[in-house]
Amino acid sequence: MGAALAQQQVNPSTQKKQKHPPGLYLLFFTELWERFSYYGMRAILVLYLTKSFINGGLGFSDSAAVYIYGFFTGAVYFTPLIGGFLSDRFLGRRLAITLGGITMAIGNLALFMGQSKLNLYIGLALLIIGNGFFKPNISTLVGELYDVNDKRKDAAFTIFYMGINIGAFFSPLVVGYFTDDLFKTTVNGVEHFGYKFGFLAAAIGMIVGQLLFNLLGNKYLGDIGKKPVGKPVKNEAGVKTKTPLTKKEKQRVAVIFIITCFVVFFMAGFEQAGSSLTLYTDKFIDRNVFDWTVPTSWFQSLNPLFIVILAPILSALWVKLSNTKRGDLAIPTKMGVGLILLGAGFMVLVPALLQTSGNSHAKANMIFMVLTYFLHTLGELCVQPVGLSAVSKLAPIKMASLLMGVWLAGSGVANILGGQLAAFTSQLGYFQVFMLIGSVIIALGLILLLISKKLVKMME
Repeated sequence: MGAALAQQQVNPSTQKKQKHPPGLYLLFFTELWERFSYYGMRAILVLYLTKSFINGGLGFSDSAAVYIYGFFTGAVYFTPLIGGFLSDRFLGRRLAITLGGITMAIGNLALFMGQSKLNLYIGLALLIIGNGFFKPNISTLVGELYDVNDKRKDAAFTIFYMGINIGAFFSPLVVGYFTDDLFKTTVNGVEHFGYKFGFLAAAIGMIVGQLLFNLLGNKYLGDIGKKPVGKPVKNEAGVKTKTPLTKKEKQRVAVIFIITCFVVFFMAGFEQAGSSLTLYTDKFIDRNVFDWTVPTSWFQSLNPLFIVILAPILSALWVKLSNTKRGDLAIPTKMGVGLILLGAGFMVLVPALLQTSGNSHAKANMIFMVLTYFLHTLGELCVQPVGLSAVSKLAPIKMASLLMGVWLAGSGVANILGGQLAAFTSQLGYFQVFMLIGSVIIALGLILLLISKKLVKMME
């Protein structure tokens, strides 16, 4: 990694405009390892909750498990509001990232230390708190590497997002191998899965990321993010004053809130990957390949695998469009297309759902799930990295981490809503719930396309 970063380090006065600053790649690898930790833990959480104690789990019902999953994945997106405020006013982004990383590593170690509900709640609480410090600040640092109007920013966030998903791709594979193979035991025909070793792998990933960030931060980031930027300034009389937002800044903040509202529904559908889609895959997808059964958790590597493949293509496309006469697609337009693609991903499952509906022994071909994750990934690439870039462009600097927290809090609402939707599958059935989600998401995508021009005018 050091060689890759060193290769990027050039004198700012001679740096070609199209090259990205070396700090981007440090943040890329820091986020990669943090996401390895998070997605590795997430890939097995519902399975760990629902398996019986003798099988290595905690014995929760399916509905209780997805409620816990939804609350956890929602709460990790609410705490960035607090973490963003504290880093803006008191801590600085770099210190907040370190505090968050250490706290999350301890949380995963708590899950590793004991197969009990007490350890579960302590571990999840620490992960929620740590993420609040880490998540809004790492994304904000990426934006601070570039000037406000730098055309490379959308492409930079897409590259950064690829780093997220390299970690997310490998972690379910590693963790799934630990839990379903390396540390799985069978005694008298009873299987005991090695879930606690999956949590240990997640903790190690977090520690590796923090070592990279703290050892190389001064070299590749300089002083960026060391000092809080949201403190009230003092006037000549020594009295603290606050500079009010301008009319244009208020309009831009309003746009952040508007697109966040749409992203709530996008993420409510997208986050079914870790709950209802995982349970559907476990029960109704034929996972046999010759004489081997694909671990259920491995299907969650499809999304990050597709992102690693597609992100460079879309990144190059955004840059190419920005250099044309018409310019790049507007941010709300990209996000509207992303919503429609997500909805289409649920519609792809219709044949599988018709085949398995009402028949507990029926199994659908895994190609349906592969196509669903493919379309969800295309939609995600049009929404998430573009949204991160939009917040970094539109947010007033003194509120940058706080508004990044607002963006992430939208995903928090979405995850709680998604958990509620997943719980309804046990009452209404997978067909009804998946079709409802797909239809609503497509409709919202069309609405966002219709109001795109108005939002662009507010952003200018």
